[in-house]
Amino acid sequence: MFCQNCGHNMAGAEGAFCPNCGAKKSGEQTSAPTAQAGSAATTGASAKKPAGKKLLFAVAGISIVVIAAVLVFMSSPAPNVGDIMAFGGIEWWVLDVQDGRALLLSEKVLFEKAYDDTADSSLTWETSSLRHYLNNEFYNTFRARERSRIMETRNINRNNQWFGTNGGSGTSDRIFLLSLEEVVRYFGDSGQLENRPSGGGGISDEYNSERIARDVNGDASWWWLRSPGNISNYAARVYVVGSVNVRGGRVGHVGVGVRPALWINL
Repeated sequence: MFCQNCGHNMAGAEGAFCPNCGAKKSGEQTSAPTAQAGSAATTGASAKKPAGKKLLFAVAGISIVVIAAVLVFMSSPAPNVGDIMAFGGIEWWVLDVQDGRALLLSEKVLFEKAYDDTADSSLTWETSSLRHYLNNEFYNTFRARERSRIMETRNINRNNQWFGTNGGSGTSDRIFLLSLEEVVRYFGDSGQLENRPSGGGGISDEYNSERIARDVNGDASWWWLRSPGNISNYAARVYVVGSVNVRGGRVGHVGVGVRPALWINL
């Protein structure tokens, strides 16, 4: 016999009241009372509802985080010319912005390296070891999603305007160096590249300070350009004071810095 109020087994219990809950005995009960809908004894789907709610809340939370991240990305303003932006763990100076893409130049000299390891007499940017390094080892230091944004650029490699040295064939590069023409275009043009100063071997003008580059230690550094110098195994470069050495220096010189340039999709 079971108590109709609490279900306690009252077999052998004495008295007129349930010893568990105190309810008055009211006749025979041969089995435990059926659990009411929604009670703790209910089994099946109702027992799983709390876990289901937690899962729903967890999924909703993840969705909110993902949506927030997308909104932050979409709201990030496009860079402007002259901005410094981070890409691939490196700070870059934005030189140009066109049709959803930007031309970047490393803000600092990242490392020193010879323009070419062989100093071949028929050397051009196309065949230089530095070009090979930038488009292979250096390019592969970027993560996959970053590499997917780096655009292949068709570069024209003009002859040296002052000395007529062969610039070689055009190249398709993902990473490259600026040319003489580009350093004048983006840093300031005093007209000296087109109109060579009498007896001069380089460009020294009011834009020198704009062209000064520093290494990671803060020291002013020379940096290579991809254009040829006055002979085929010389390459143009920028001096520590910011003047442009159009005559150039020996391509095997390992003490000249490198400022990579690249176009990325924004």
